[in-house]
Amino acid sequence: MKIPGGKNKMRNPSQIAFLGAGNLAQSLVAGLLAQGHPAAALRATRRGPEQQEALRTRFGIAADGDNREAAAWAELVVLAVKPQQLAALCAELAAVDFTGKLVISVAAGATTALIAKHLGQSPAMVRAMPNTPSRIGLGATGLYATPAVSPAQKAEAEALFQAVGTTAWLADEGLMDVVTAVAGSGPAYYFAFMEAMQAAAVNLGLDEATARILVKQTALGAVSLAERSAEDLAELRRQVTSKGGTTAAALARFEAGDLNGLVLDALSVATARGRELAQALD
Repeated sequence: MKIPGGKNKMRNPSQIAFLGAGNLAQSLVAGLLAQGHPAAALRATRRGPEQQEALRTRFGIAADGDNREAAAWAELVVLAVKPQQLAALCAELAAVDFTGKLVISVAAGATTALIAKHLGQSPAMVRAMPNTPSRIGLGATGLYATPAVSPAQKAEAEALFQAVGTTAWLADEGLMDVVTAVAGSGPAYYFAFMEAMQAAAVNLGLDEATARILVKQTALGAVSLAERSAEDLAELRRQVTSKGGTTAAALARFEAGDLNGLVLDALSVATARGRELAQALD
């Protein structure tokens, strides 16, 4: 795992423009600044003057509403708008010459082919699927690069997202929908399971505050142990499970409910839905 703020810095500060600087883009800006990327080499766009001023005040970077000018200025252009806003943004950028630039899209479901279609040109592109823990530097981001992306540009894209967590490259863009189902949507699954554990604990007699503390700390401890341990997940599970004990009884109930099958079904429908949304964008 790459540690945020570690050695994975961009070797030469590139001029980076974030078009549509919402929560994710702001997390990336914060991560870059924490790693020493100069504020003068960062630029962001947002629609409202108050939002632009908030960006300037918080980060000390240039911020305005001119997407075309920002893209022309930048060496690395991050398309950080919502998927339904992507076509309009690309139409606005169609007059920009992207030769030598790297375009990174974080719009869920939007393929590189679709972006090229809307831009009317095929620049070097990286498609990224980060998740919400990027806000605290613990994100997981899947990445796919088109053949036009150079090794240096690929390293820049990797460094950008390692500023807010860890990354994994895909050779097949078609697997981005699986990454969306696993990592993009994944935090919600864990939150839902934690909600269920908390509700069960309350039903069994614990007060809500105590249940919340125990559930959250247990989840944090389990993930931290898995991250730091050399054993795989199955071995860690076995280490907690004494034959005939309480853990074994609970796990047997999960197995009776076909937990593995349920998770596979859930991720399958999420993956299929991602593909449907991608087709709708086209």
